[in-house]
Amino acid sequence: TLLHMEKKVIVQNLKCGGCANTITKKLSELEGIETISVDKDIAEVTMNGTEQALTRAEERLSELGYPVEGESNSILQKGKSFVSCATGRMSD
Repeated sequence: TLLHMEKKVIVQNLKCGGCANTITKKLSELEGIETISVDKDIAEVTMNGTEQALTRAEERLSELGYPVEGESNSILQKGKSFVSCATGRMSD
């Protein structure tokens, strides 16, 4: 059986509920992810799932423009998160 674990990460560029919605929606599409909760006030994402899925989820966060704190935050990623911010808000 696969080991299920919880991981908490602080992400960059998480500014609003729209961002939180985008993160929750996109990460829940990943296989092996059980639950996701986002605390937008402290930019913390808590994920439960298999170790492999959690690694993929971190990569996905970067692709979405929310790199885990400590990763380099390029201009490209900042731009992506603003788009995500806007689209997340529209779907609220």
